[in-house]
Parts: sequence; C-alpha cells; structure tokens
Amino acid sequence: MESPELTFTLAYTVFSLCFVFTPNEFRSAGLTIQNLFSSWLGSEDVGFVQYHVRRSSLTLLVHSALPLGYYLGMCIAAPEKHLTYVHLVSDNWRMFLSLSVCLLLGSWTLIFYWSRHHWYNHPMSRALQAHVQPPHSNWGSVARSINTEFRRIDKFATGAPGARVIVTDSWVLKSDCHVTVTESIQHQLSPDSSSPLQLVTLRVQSTNPAVRPFDIRLNSTEYAELREKLHTPIRNSANVVIHRTISELFLETFRNQVELNQPYSLPTGQELEPCIGCMQVQANTKLIRLCSEEGAHSECEECFCRPMWCLSCLGRWFASRQDQQRPETWLSSVVPCPTCRAKFCILDVCVVR
Repeated sequence: MESPELTFTLAYTVFSLCFVFTPNEFRSAGLTIQNLFSSWLGSEDVGFVQYHVRRSSLTLLVHSALPLGYYLGMCIAAPEKHLTYVHLVSDNWRMFLSLSVCLLLGSWTLIFYWSRHHWYNHPMSRALQAHVQPPHSNWGSVARSINTEFRRIDKFATGAPGARVIVTDSWVLKSDCHVTVTESIQHQLSPDSSSPLQLVTLRVQSTNPAVRPFDIRLNSTEYAELREKLHTPIRNSANVVIHRTISELFLETFRNQVELNQPYSLPTGQELEPCIGCMQVQANTKLIRLCSEEGAHSECEECFCRPMWCLSCLGRWFASRQDQQRPETWLSSVVPCPTCRAKFCILDVCVVR
C-alpha cells in the first residue's frame, strides 16, 4: 500500500470513529449530526420527540454513507488505482463498492419504511405506543405530552450529549415504575473535579410489561435531585452507600436548625403562594430578625417580604452565597434575602405554621 493511500485510510478511519462516537473535541468544533444539519432538524425544545425521530433517521443515513465516502475519497487520494472506472478495478474494490452502495440503499429503504403513516413504524414511535392508555389515545398524544413537559425548566437531565437521561414530571420515569440501586463504582480521579467520583447504577422497571427495563448511570452528586423529581421511592437492594455532597449535608443541617427556630404564624386571610424558586411546592418560610434576641449577628436586618420561598430553595440560596472553600463558616454566616437583599442569618429563618 502506497503512502497516500495509507495516509488517507488512517485519517478517514480516525475521522469516522470520532464522527460516530463524537469526542468532546468534535462536539466543540460543531462536527456533529445535530449541528451540521440543525436547519433541517429544527429545535429540540419545540418538538422533542419529532426532533429525535429526525435525528436518529439522519444519523443512520449519514453513518451508512461513510463507507461510500471512503471509496469516493480514495478516488482522489489514489488516482493511480483508477477507482472511478468500476470495470477496471480489482474484485476486492468492486465488492467493497457494491457493499457500500447496498448499505446506503438499505438505510434509505429502512428510513422510508419508518416514515410511513407519519413515522408510525419508527422505533421511537413503537416505544411510545406501549404507553398509549387513557388519557392518551395514540402515540402522537403521548409525544405531545412529552414535548410539553420537556419545555419546562424544572426537568432533571444528566449524562453526556447523545446519551442523556431526562426526567420530567410524568416522563420518562413515573409512579408506574420501580427504581432500584444496583451498583456503585468509585473513581479516585475525575476529569471535572479533584475529588473522588462515585457512579451509581439504577435499574428502572416499568409495571407495564410492554416496556423493557433499562439502566441509568449517574453521578452520586445528582442522586438527590433525581430522587426529588421521581414520583416513586428508590429502593436500595444492594445496600449501596450514596456519598452526599457538602451542599446536601449542609441543606440537611440547615433544615434541622430552622425546625428549632421560632415558627411563624400566618395572619388570618393571607394565603401561601408557590415558591418562586422551584414553583413546585408552597412557600413555607419567613425571615424575621430573631438573632438579636440572642446577641448573635448585629448586621442582620429586618425583612418585610411575605413568605415567598420554600425551605429547600432558601437553604440552597444560603449555601450558594458561601465561600465554597470554607464550609466550616457556613452556619455562622450572614447572607442577603434573595428578594429584598436584607441580610439575615440561619437563626432568622422561620417555618410557616
């Protein structure tokens, strides 16, 4: 094999592998199906299901064209082989060309079959048909429900692009499934952090026999957020110890301390509104300057805001305003009210009764 042919073969092989398995460098450069064909694919936020139906079909088509692309590229890289003249090439190259063309035509045929009757035969459509039950009359109704909930900002998402797990209020996981922790893997080094990394594997089994079970692998730091989003408890059959972050430990301590503070009695006629932080639960905290009674913080101020935050969101706000390198000072620090900026400490947070 001559040098130009070898060079092109190695370069095209590396390019094809990177294009199919998409490392971060290719993704940053925009060399992905989603970026190159973004004008045809449309917006994922507008139509999540339809977007991925088009994306998966286009991905199959482009990947199946890679062998034919190699042959066409070799026609330019090694013109002395006369690959443009099919009747003059060797039997091996003629067989390779035939297989490449058949692979591409087979992909076209499969995509055409998928697209019949508004993509009714597509694997994603067939997967959604297993969830057709009241109030959904067909898979299109299921798709519209998923599209609507995907546009919400409170969804849970984890994983690298192309291998994400997304949980909304009703999809992909709901109360008709069982989630079980099956495995935990500890890594001492993480590419994104200097601290150890714990990966937790969860098995999701639906009560619907038509839906096959599948596994989710996520960072232990995302476990608490997933647990809050699910409508079903997570079982731990393997007795796996889930490592919690400093923020999660602080939030638990923050909640326990606030429960010891003086409660706030809601005035007659005043109603609680949804928390403006998460919009999921009612606001249940009120800031009242109480630390002055214990001679604690002289810089705390009176807050005249009505109850607008739940305890969890206020605790996360409190933690986000701290020096992340000095967690030992968090409980004794003072932060501004997220609404009016009046300074308060943990002793000033009261639970609404």
